[in-house]
Amino acid sequence: MADRPQGSGMPEKGTPEYDWLYGSKSQTPPGDATQQVPAQGAARPDETRVMPVARRDARGSGGQPPGGTRTPAAAPPPRPKKRRWRPRFRLGLIPLLLLLILVYLAGVPLYHWTTIDKVDAEPDGNRPDDQPGTNYLIVGSDKADDLTKEQRESLDTPERGGTNTDTIIVLHTGSGGRTMMSIPRDTLVEVPDGGTQMINAAFASGGAPLLTQRVEALTGIHIDHYVELGFGSVINTVDAFGGVEICPKQDMKDPLARLDIKKGCQEVDGLTALAYSRSRHVTALSDLDRVARQREVIGAIGDEALTPWTFLNPVRYWRLNEAGAGAIRVDEGMNPVDLGKFALAMTGKSQTCTMPNLSAPSDPNRIIADPDRAPALFKAIINDSTVPKAACTPTGRAR
Repeated sequence: MADRPQGSGMPEKGTPEYDWLYGSKSQTPPGDATQQVPAQGAARPDETRVMPVARRDARGSGGQPPGGTRTPAAAPPPRPKKRRWRPRFRLGLIPLLLLLILVYLAGVPLYHWTTIDKVDAEPDGNRPDDQPGTNYLIVGSDKADDLTKEQRESLDTPERGGTNTDTIIVLHTGSGGRTMMSIPRDTLVEVPDGGTQMINAAFASGGAPLLTQRVEALTGIHIDHYVELGFGSVINTVDAFGGVEICPKQDMKDPLARLDIKKGCQEVDGLTALAYSRSRHVTALSDLDRVARQREVIGAIGDEALTPWTFLNPVRYWRLNEAGAGAIRVDEGMNPVDLGKFALAMTGKSQTCTMPNLSAPSDPNRIIADPDRAPALFKAIINDSTVPKAACTPTGRAR
């Protein structure tokens, strides 16, 4: 570019105005030239600063001042991870099953309780006072109206409602332990009008109330509850278990009882168990041996009832309750709890005895309570104390 003539109004070369307009290669700027402030270093007092952005919640209610820095929008919260679906009932399945089992175990006996016959067993006249513990009078009758036609034909018995008994047992429970005492059916007892009669005749003539009265008069034991078992209770209960084990001490063949079995422990069905407990024409002590076998069958049924399979198998449990309810009668004062206690008392180990006895002086085919040994057994039951071993023998005879 050509130099312009002097005096043309343009700034002269070398002047600050010339350098400002056309630039200058001088490394040292004039003292009044505008200089670039270095980016780093200590801040000057008059330097303009950018204030930090204030949080929205720290600002006043007046809002953001004009020209202020806007707070960036908050990031959306992270989405929750998808959980795999699991059935809600899994955690409560076991308690639910346990509840259903308990309902079944309690409901089945309660239902069958409504089908059990109730009888009046309250005796007339004076009775012994209440005594500690609980005393059950168990009677085995010839009640056969619950048997099937095939069962009656096997037993050669007609359909009848139970007018005779060959099983009379007093079951005592209490702090002194459990004692099961048989009273032989041929036992002679005094009657109010004078004279004597066999104790089972009371059942035939006066039913449960008169039999209860005779037992209380003979023993002095207050009877709290009455339980009558028919033929079907033994047959159907044993069959519901699939059989029970008995251990005859000799071969037994008794046509009158429909019995033919060999010596030794063996599993038998309901009909054979009933025949075994009723036979009285094979062994030497006749009725005294029979009452011992009756207790043996009752104990075998109790052992089967305590097995876990009884409660784990719903079909077996139902059949057991059905069999028992169909051939049992109880006193009118008994309730489901009392019956449950009776069922528990029939299971497990008990001290088993036959009432201490002697042959009757008037008839060797009849027996009487031994006046020397029987009172000790009766007193132990009355007082709920331990029964003396000398007074508790299988046949009731002195050792």
